[in-house]
Amino acid sequence: MTEPGQETVCYRHKNVETAVSCSDCGKPICPDCMVFGPVGIRCPDCSGQREARAQRSRPRPSVQSLTSSASTDIVTRLMVGAIVIIYIAQVAESGSLGGVGDLMVNGALFGPSVADGEWYRLVTSAFLHSGPIHLFFNALILWWFGRSLEGLIGSRRFLALYFISMLAGAAGALLLSPNSITVGASGAVFGVLGAGLVLERRGIMVFGGAALPIVAFNVILSFIIPRISIGGHLGGLIGGALVILILSRFGRANPAYTRMSPAVVVGLIAVAAVSVLVSYVQVSG
Repeated sequence: MTEPGQETVCYRHKNVETAVSCSDCGKPICPDCMVFGPVGIRCPDCSGQREARAQRSRPRPSVQSLTSSASTDIVTRLMVGAIVIIYIAQVAESGSLGGVGDLMVNGALFGPSVADGEWYRLVTSAFLHSGPIHLFFNALILWWFGRSLEGLIGSRRFLALYFISMLAGAAGALLLSPNSITVGASGAVFGVLGAGLVLERRGIMVFGGAALPIVAFNVILSFIIPRISIGGHLGGLIGGALVILILSRFGRANPAYTRMSPAVVVGLIAVAAVSVLVSYVQVSG
């Protein structure tokens, strides 16, 4: 697999960026060229499937698939850029690296404020950070692993996974600590890791086979480091895992090629709705 953070282009489709490479020869491959096997992802040349190789060598159709060249890491870049820009605004407004000012006060996740009708905090809190170290680690993990996942499943699916994981993370944070002030993109980032864990358990090595130790390490840190939102991390992890299961039709299809059928869309909406419902029940009580 390509090292996280290393960006290259598919050896057959030069206009498609990818972070995935053939497990046999190491050539970079985009989702349209991936052949999934029990021991990794191979390119058409190494897969031994002559028919698949012949089909993929034909001119690409004018109508793009959901994982065609239109799918890059644009969402990952936008999310990283957004949290960095908003943190700079926090520092400029507050005059301190802690970023505690009106943006933090009015946008952080806080149960009593949500109960008063400020439901936007479920989203705005994920773009705020409590300091440069907090921002750095969230941005770094999202940059490393978000691009690989987005390159595999496509930008639109990745955007849905990111925001649903964000809502699930907010629900988890409110469930375990409704009266604590919570900020950070960790819920959404853990959703990315949860999705990668599910994929790699199916043999799709989106993180180069490292998903399990990465998730285990970060979950352990969540319990060790003080002032970490354990509920936010676990909620996001579960949300991301559920989203990728729905996109893969619970293991019956490859999420990179699954059509966004009504059943899939309803399933995604259901995960988001349940997340908001959990938040509502908790703050109402």
